[in-house]
Amino acid sequence: MFSLFIALLGLLCVPLAIAQNNDDIGLRNGYLNLTTKSFELKLVRDAGVLVSLKPAGDSFDFLPFDYLSYRARNGQYHWGDITYRYREASASGGGGSWIDGDSAAARKPVLQGATNDDQEGALATSILTPTLPGGSPLNVTRRWTEVSGGDLGLRFTIRNSGPVALELGSLGFPTEFNSIFTGRPTAEMAAVCSLSDPYIGMHAGHIRVAPTKGSGPALVVTPLLLGDGDNNKNNNNSSSTPMEAYRNLQESHYDEQTAYGSQTFEGLYEWQVLTKAWAENEWAGTGVEPWNAPSSRVLQPGESLEFGLRFSVAKEGVRELDAVIRSTGTPVAVGVPGYIISQGSSAMLYLQSTSEVQSVTVSPSEALAVTNQSAGRYSVTPGGSAWGRARLEIQYGDGKLQTVHYYITKRGTEAVGDLGHFSTTEQWFNDTSDPFGRAPSVMTYDYEAKAIVAQDPRAWVAGLSDEGGAGSFLAAAVKQAVQPSAAEVAKLESFVDGVLWKTIQTADFAHILYEPAQMPGYQYNPSFDWSVWWSWNKQASYAIDRAYDYVHVAATYWALYRVARAYPALTRSHAWEFYLNQAYQTIMRSMKSDPRWSDGETVFGEILADLKREGQASKASSLEESMRSRATQWNSEEVPFGSEMAWDSTGQEGVYYWTKYFGSRTQHSRLSTAYLGLMPAVPHWGWNGNARRYWDNIYGGKLQRIERQIHHYGSGLNSLVLLSAFRHDPSDAYLLRAGYGGVSGPLSSIHADGFASASFHSWPDTLKWDGYSGDYGPNFVGLALGSGTYVADMGDEDGGIGLVAFGGSLKIESGGRVTVITGDPVRRRVFIGPLGVLLNIDAGIISEFSYEAGGSISVLLSQLEGFRKLMLPSFGSKRRPAL
Repeated sequence: MFSLFIALLGLLCVPLAIAQNNDDIGLRNGYLNLTTKSFELKLVRDAGVLVSLKPAGDSFDFLPFDYLSYRARNGQYHWGDITYRYREASASGGGGSWIDGDSAAARKPVLQGATNDDQEGALATSILTPTLPGGSPLNVTRRWTEVSGGDLGLRFTIRNSGPVALELGSLGFPTEFNSIFTGRPTAEMAAVCSLSDPYIGMHAGHIRVAPTKGSGPALVVTPLLLGDGDNNKNNNNSSSTPMEAYRNLQESHYDEQTAYGSQTFEGLYEWQVLTKAWAENEWAGTGVEPWNAPSSRVLQPGESLEFGLRFSVAKEGVRELDAVIRSTGTPVAVGVPGYIISQGSSAMLYLQSTSEVQSVTVSPSEALAVTNQSAGRYSVTPGGSAWGRARLEIQYGDGKLQTVHYYITKRGTEAVGDLGHFSTTEQWFNDTSDPFGRAPSVMTYDYEAKAIVAQDPRAWVAGLSDEGGAGSFLAAAVKQAVQPSAAEVAKLESFVDGVLWKTIQTADFAHILYEPAQMPGYQYNPSFDWSVWWSWNKQASYAIDRAYDYVHVAATYWALYRVARAYPALTRSHAWEFYLNQAYQTIMRSMKSDPRWSDGETVFGEILADLKREGQASKASSLEESMRSRATQWNSEEVPFGSEMAWDSTGQEGVYYWTKYFGSRTQHSRLSTAYLGLMPAVPHWGWNGNARRYWDNIYGGKLQRIERQIHHYGSGLNSLVLLSAFRHDPSDAYLLRAGYGGVSGPLSSIHADGFASASFHSWPDTLKWDGYSGDYGPNFVGLALGSGTYVADMGDEDGGIGLVAFGGSLKIESGGRVTVITGDPVRRRVFIGPLGVLLNIDAGIISEFSYEAGGSISVLLSQLEGFRKLMLPSFGSKRRPAL
C-alpha cells in the first residue's frame, strides 16, 4: 500500500538462496511416489505426510514442493499431520485440563502399517505413535487411499487404548497449499501458486483451491464418506467429517525463506472437526460466537473414531467445483442473491443433496424465516428487526448436518443513508485549531472508543490520505453520488474548500506527521511508538508519488459533480463544471506521479464518460490517450497486475477496465478469469465473493495482524470486474454469483447506526468487525459503481435454478412477461441478462421494471422517501444525454 514499505519488502522479494535447514521431516530418506486415477503425489517416506499433489498428466502442483527444503522442520505442518486435545471424560460434562497432541511438534519416523485386502484402495498406512506425545492413550493410524473415481483419500482412525473414557475436545487436520509468494517473480507466482478458501459448513464443509491465475484445474477437499476407500467398519461415526471451524496455525519457524505470516505468505490453517477445547480456553471470555456450535466426542476404552478427507480435481476449473462437490456425496447450497440479505427482502436457497432435508433450524431463532417452496427450494426472509449474523442448520436424512451462514443488514438504501449521516456527524472533525490543517473533514473513527482517531503512529490513519486516512471522506462523498443529502453535501463542500483543495492538493499539511521540531507545543501521545517507519516526518508526509491517493480525490470530486449535475440546488459553493474539471485535473496529475499502477480506476472511466457527455472533447481526448498508453503496455504482459506491494489482490480493476475499454478481448477475458482465483462462491456470507486480502489490517485496522480479512475493500473493487464480465457474457452466471457476493460485502460492513468498519476478523478467536473505519472508502466505491438489480437465467446451471434476480424480487406474469421490484442499495442500475440490456439513471431510483422476451421494456422511476421535494435536473441548452 505505501511506497515507503518497498525497502522492507525488498528483504522478502529477492531470489531465495539455498539454505541448509534441519531435516526433522526426514527428507534424507526420500519419498513415496504414488498415483491414483486423478493424481500424482509424493509422500515423505519417514513422516508419511503429503508434500506434492498434481492432477494426473499435469505439471501444476497444488503444494509447495519446490519450497519443501524450507519447510522440513519440527512445527511446520503438512497434509497428513494431526492435532488434538483430550481429557478424561466426566459424567457432568466438565473435566480437567486438556492434554495436547501434535504430530508435527517433535517428529520421529512413523511406523509403516500393513496394506492388505482389508484396506481396499490403501496406498500407504502409518501408525503415528512415535511422532505423538509419549504415554498417550490415543493410538492414531493414518491411511492414504484411492477412493471411488480415482480421488485421493486421507483417513485417520483414533482409538482409545486406555482404561478410562476419554473426551476428545479438539481434532484438527492441518492444510497446506502453495500460497507462498515470497521470493517469486510475478510471473512465477501466477504460474505455480494457489489460493484456497474454506466453507465452514459442517458435513457440507469443504476447501476450494484455485490456481492464482484463475484458469486450469482446480482442487476441492471434502469430507470423506464412510465406505469410500476401504472396508474398515470398526468405528462409531455415523456420518462424514464435519468442518466445525477453520483455525489459523502458528508455525514455530517464521523464517526468512518463506516469511510465514507475512504479506507474501499468509500462513496455514487447519480443518477442525471438534472445537470444544478451544471454546473453553483460547476463545473463552472474548464474547466470540463461533461459526458453528463447539462439540466434543467421547471414546470409551477400546473404542475408535474414524474421520477422513477427500481430494478431488475439477479439470475444467473453478466453475466445475460445485458439480465435483456434488459428485462426492457432499451437499451443495446455492444462494440467490447470496448470503448478505437486507431487511424487507427475501433470498432464495437451493439445496442439492442425495438425501432429503429432515429439518431446518435457525440461530438466532427469530433472525430468519425459512419456507420450503418446492423440492430443494427455500425462501429465506429476515425477521423484522434482525441484524447481523445468522445461521441455518440443515439436517439431512443420512445424518449429515449442513450450516449456511447469513448476514442481515438494514434495507440497502437505509444503510447507505445511515453511513452518510454517521460519517458527517460522528466522524466530522471541526477543530479549526488543529495544527495539521485537517478541519473540517471526515476522519478515521474508532468505534470501540467512540471517538475520532486524532493520533496514530501510522501517519495516514490519523491523516487524510492513502486508504487508511482518505477512506472516510471518500465513502462520505461517494455516498452523495447515489443518495445525496443537502446537509451532508454542504459539509463536504466545506471540506473541499477548506481542506481538500486548500491543503491536501497543495502539499500543505492535512497529515499527522511526527517531527516535533516542526510542531512546537503539540503533545504527541507518549504511549505510542513513534520510532517506526510509518510515523512519517514532514518530507514523507508531503510525498505525492503514489497514484492511488489521487483516485480517492478524483472520486470525491466526481461524486460532487454528479450531485451538482443531477440535483443542482444541493451544491452551493461550486457548479458542476468546477467539480468535473477538478476530477479531470487530478487524474492527469496522477499520471505524472505514477503512470503505471493505480487501483479503483473504474471511477476514471466514469469521469471520461462524463467528459464526453458534457461535450468536453479536448479533455476527454487527453484523458483517453493517457489511459491508452498504459493499456497498450498491459496488453503485452502475461501478468499486468501489481502495486508497490510484493503481491496485491486489490484487484487492479483499472487494468481490466482499460484493456476492455480499448478492445483487447483476449486480455480482458483472461483477466476476468484471474479474479475467479481470488473470489470464491461459497454458502457463507464472509467468504462468498470475498477477495483474498490478509495484510491491510496492519496498515488501516485497529487490530493489527496478518489474517484473512472478510470483505475488506478488495471485495467491492474486484466485484466490478466480475460484474462487468457477466454483463459481457450473461450466460456465465458463476461470474454473477461471485461478483454479487463481492459487491454485497461493503453493505455488511455498515453497522446498524451507520458506522462502517474496514473489515471483519476471520480468526476464530475474534470473529468481529474491526474497530477502525480505516480503509473502508474504496469498498463503498465498489458498492456505488457495481450495485444494481441483475436478472440472470441460470438455466441448467446448479441444478436448473432458472430465471432469478440478484438484488430484486422477480415475478413471471402470465404470458411470460417478467416484472422485477428492485431492492439493491443504490436502485439506479438494472441489467437484464436475457436481453443483454443495461439501464442506468443519475437521479431518483428505478423502483421496478418489466420486460418481455421480444425486447419490450418498461421502467418505473421514483424517488426514495424523503427525496420527493428535491429539485430535479434543469439542463437547459446543456442538457446531458441520458445514461
